[in-house]
Amino acid sequence: MTQQIIFFDIDGTLYDHDKKLPASTKQAIQQLKEKGHEVAIATGRAPFMYEDLRKELDIETFVSYNGQYVVFKGEVLYTNPLNKEALKSLTETAVLNNHPIVYMDHEDMKSNVPHHDHIVESIDSLKILQFPSHDPKYFEGREIYQSLLFCQGKEESEYEQKYKEFDFVRWHPVSVDVVPHGGSKAKGIQKIIDILKIDEDNVYAFGDGLNDVEMLSKVKNSVAMGNAHEEAKKAAKHITSSVDEDGILQGLKMVGLLD
Repeated sequence: MTQQIIFFDIDGTLYDHDKKLPASTKQAIQQLKEKGHEVAIATGRAPFMYEDLRKELDIETFVSYNGQYVVFKGEVLYTNPLNKEALKSLTETAVLNNHPIVYMDHEDMKSNVPHHDHIVESIDSLKILQFPSHDPKYFEGREIYQSLLFCQGKEESEYEQKYKEFDFVRWHPVSVDVVPHGGSKAKGIQKIIDILKIDEDNVYAFGDGLNDVEMLSKVKNSVAMGNAHEEAKKAAKHITSSVDEDGILQGLKMVGLLD
């Protein structure tokens, strides 16, 4: 049987709205692995934010930080850090605007302010054990793969106009991901496809958010969750049921990977 590789987003895709893994999803992932398929994760999260999930599902291949930190079978395959000078300038502008920033590498995350309600609100929504401690100089002398800029509404437009080195992707009402311009899950996935030398007909992707749009549009066999953002649904080839209505299992049956 031809090997397939299936990429799954985490929040709103593998995890339900309570950040729980539905039993039907876990069972479906196990069935894929038993059939000899490669199962991978493609997420905006940092690697340290979902170690438990990777262990639970026995997954060693993943695309983190929306494509900026890619690991294949436990080995780092590709990294794409933020431009250091541009990040320093972005920080200076954000400080003037009273917009906090969190800096994230492959091991940890640090905030440039000791406390801010927007940081608490957004990080708490992820229901993770980690929380950024205070280190305003954390970005100096190390590779930062993603930052979180805490602003509301369309306040990121000023940054979009000024910092062409970055893309700004909103993931929470008070926070946007800051990633290298042109960086995306789709590009991270391509790095893995190149290693596997696998045909595009055998690549699948499941997602629900705005940061999944390019992935869902580029991957030939793409599935948006029933709870997905409308832009994600428009980009996908298929739409399954909601994550809490056995959406992964139903989607895998829809594309013929499971009976």
